[in-house]
Order: sequence, then C-alpha cells, then structure tokens
Amino acid sequence: MHGIVMAVSRSAAHTMRKPTRDQIRLTTGLGVEGDAHCGATVQHLSRIARDPAQVNLRQVHVIHAELHDELRAAGFDVSPGQLGENVTTRGVDLLGLPTGARLHLGDSAVVEVTGLRNPCVQLDAIQPGLMAAVLGRDQRGKLIRKAGVMGIVVSDGEIRPGDAVRVELPPEPHRPLEPV
Repeated sequence: MHGIVMAVSRSAAHTMRKPTRDQIRLTTGLGVEGDAHCGATVQHLSRIARDPAQVNLRQVHVIHAELHDELRAAGFDVSPGQLGENVTTRGVDLLGLPTGARLHLGDSAVVEVTGLRNPCVQLDAIQPGLMAAVLGRDQRGKLIRKAGVMGIVVSDGEIRPGDAVRVELPPEPHRPLEPV
C-alpha cells in the first residue's frame, strides 16, 4: 500500500487547528518537534489530568485526505491541519490498518500506528455537526471513528508535502485498531 503526504502541520499551542508547514521533523519516542503534543509521556490536557505519567501513544496524528473530501461533500469547510492532524495523507486506507502497522514517511521517518483517534466535541467548535460527521456506523451498528489514526515515532526524519508514504504491516495475526 502506497500513498503520498499531502500536508504537514504542527502547533506549539494546545489548539485543535494546526497551521500547515513546509516541513515537520519527527523525533523518535517524542513526536513532532515544536508541537504541543510532543513528549514521551501523554501531552493531551485531558489525559494529563487523569494520569500524567502514562506513555504517549498519541505523538503523531495522521488523517487521510479522503476524509476531508467526504466532509467537504457533506458541506463542511475543512482543510489540512484543521482537525488537529500533523500529517495528511492520500491513497492509504489508514482506518483499515492493523495496530502496529508502520508508516514510512519520506526518506527516513517512521510512525507506528497505535490506534484510532477518538474524536472530541472540540470539533463542533470548528463547525457545528463536525464531530457527528466524523463518526459513522457499520452494517451491524458498530461505531466507526473516521478521524484518523494516532502513532508513535520509531524513526527520526523530516517530512514534507509530496513525500511518499509506504505501509509496512506487522506480523500476523493482525489486531484491529482501537481508540487510544
């Protein structure tokens, strides 16, 4: 499975929206340099309040550009970085990946997928109804979270729009993604 990096984003502040950049640097075990969520331990404010010592499994947030397409078709005005993602990709079925899949981004950066992003009500502050739009139900009524995946950095590197994305699957048996 191959894709492309469409955009990269980071923000030093704890805000939902992250400005797009010409490049970002990923640091092993920490995340995106200069991003508020960079760190070995959890950096999301609500999670810090519960347990500041827990390991940061949400160092990098990756969203598929196909979600932006879907949201725009539904009448939402969205663009890369606006939903809090650090990396926007195209051509990779992020939600279909198993836990532990590795995303090779550009020349050397590697992000190991830890789970699904659990969307939060802050999305509705961007546009009313946005949170509901990134949730769905399958044929059995099971909740589908469409707001991308979270991961940890396992190899340093700079990434830019236009860089290749290559997926490396973990050994079988594969475990489906769960919210982290």
